[in-house]
Amino acid sequence: MSEWIETTVGDVATVFDGPHATPKKIEEGPWFLSISSLNKGRLNLAESAHVSEEDFRQWTRRVTPREGDVLFSYETRLGEAAAMPPKVQACLGRRMGLLRPKPGRVDPRFLLYAYLGPEFQETIAARTIHGATVDRIPLATMPTWPIHLPKLADQRAIVSVLGALDDKIEVNERITGTAEALALALAAEGKWEGRTRLTDLCTLRKDQVSPQEITDDFVDHYSLPAFDAGKLPERAAPQSIKSGKFLISEPAVLLSKLNPDIPRVWNVTPESNVLSLASTEFLVLTPRGQLSTHELWAVTAQHAFLDDLASKVTGTSKSHQRVRPAEVLESKVIDPRQFGETGSGIRSLANRAALARQESQALAALRDTLLPQLMSGRLRVKDAEKIVEDHA
Repeated sequence: MSEWIETTVGDVATVFDGPHATPKKIEEGPWFLSISSLNKGRLNLAESAHVSEEDFRQWTRRVTPREGDVLFSYETRLGEAAAMPPKVQACLGRRMGLLRPKPGRVDPRFLLYAYLGPEFQETIAARTIHGATVDRIPLATMPTWPIHLPKLADQRAIVSVLGALDDKIEVNERITGTAEALALALAAEGKWEGRTRLTDLCTLRKDQVSPQEITDDFVDHYSLPAFDAGKLPERAAPQSIKSGKFLISEPAVLLSKLNPDIPRVWNVTPESNVLSLASTEFLVLTPRGQLSTHELWAVTAQHAFLDDLASKVTGTSKSHQRVRPAEVLESKVIDPRQFGETGSGIRSLANRAALARQESQALAALRDTLLPQLMSGRLRVKDAEKIVEDHA
């Protein structure tokens, strides 16, 4: 590969930010991009709201995000970035900026990987302005920041390696979404007459552990942020987890008691060789009898059931409303014991989704391992290609 040269952000991209305000958020319309949608190089639109066409026109006077732009957070969550996907109508939310690559100077996808690479992350950390309430990137000086790049041909070679992994992850996300939607449709309201109390179908597990007392090197942490970021647990050192957690010792359905109007129902199978912990904001439910977690998940993830839970919340703060575990267990759900052969279809679809998600977890870990080595020049593209082939 050719020698990398130092240039500046402004040499290879134009820096934009959005309006410093928030429009009225609605259920449909153009997307209002949120910093919570940025997740390790990917944009999770499920974390963003919508705006009206009128507000969209106002919020895009300065810039309209388009395919190839690199979205980033310039306040809080510093260092996070994602590529703007194609065919998405959106405006920048508060604290969101974007880099628009200059043609012929930098490959758009390479710019994202460079942003996420260790050298530029160190630049962000060194130039962050630490405020009394939030830390921020000084956008006025960002164009002068240094950034190292190889020639375009070498940029594209690196992109072909890392991009292949990201593309496969994206395919798996579509497979997972489709499989889960079909499974939920098979168990949908209106198709089945039988109802029963949730407590007749499952047991509430309450075994708690203190992460600070765990001697393992790492654990799988099933938290609300991990669910929102892609329904994969965070593998973390137990000492980094500050409060007591529920132990997950067998396949279970995790049902959030916090803000049940936000659907968070997680069908999980813990790895046998890794200790698994769940946030105490989840109820850990294990199926009774011959039921699987897949069927239990399919009935507890139904909108009608979650809407019923949302009507039973306590708490005055919109962001911290909870439903009591006893009320959850006494709530009525579709009885999956009547499913017969349909249950087999639900299990098959849920298994397919789980396998795709597990493969994505392994691919993401490989990408995160290769990215800093490729972006620092310590690993040659040919060697990286061989590693990717061996894991295909």
